[in-house]
Amino acid sequence: MTAATPGARMTEERPTDAPAAVRPAIFVEAVDNLGATRIRPEVVVEPLRPPQRLAPWSWALSADIIDPDGGDLASGRLVLLHDPDGHDAWDGVLRLVAYASAELDEQMGVDPMLPTVGWSWLTDALVERGAAHRAAGGTVTQTTSTRFGDLAGPATTISLEMRASWTADSADLGPHLLAFVDLLCTAAGLPPEGVTILSSS
Repeated sequence: MTAATPGARMTEERPTDAPAAVRPAIFVEAVDNLGATRIRPEVVVEPLRPPQRLAPWSWALSADIIDPDGGDLASGRLVLLHDPDGHDAWDGVLRLVAYASAELDEQMGVDPMLPTVGWSWLTDALVERGAAHRAAGGTVTQTTSTRFGDLAGPATTISLEMRASWTADSADLGPHLLAFVDLLCTAAGLPPEGVTILSSS
């Protein structure tokens, strides 16, 4: 699917001896809100098996932005973790874990401030989307790769990888998903949603 449509149910992980009927209400509400969030059509969202043993309850999706030639402009994963007993490091019961990666143009990629700018793409998106959160943390890695010999592709590629997590203040997670998508779109070089770049021809 190209977007999370209303009522869509993503993959979730729960204790093997727990029937669906006993899923915590806040977890059910959080997953339902994420599944009902409409995503801009440039982003392909698909269910993803969540990691196990990180929390009693979890849910996950993958998100990719593909260029017209089929190449990846940006990709990511978003995981929801829920611990009904709370978690000291989270400062809450709902934790979102995000991974994002993108290849950047050379001019942007050589900027020594890129990691700081990349982190601001996430934090600014969370604020702009009204995604109430706390205890955010993560890492941003800037990598340069150079091809030699007969390997196909550009001689040099510069990529950005981000690993981040934050605690949601409530089960209203739609704004958090939209902020994550905004991060991917910014990294991919897409204009803001609803903005069209006019051709110079």
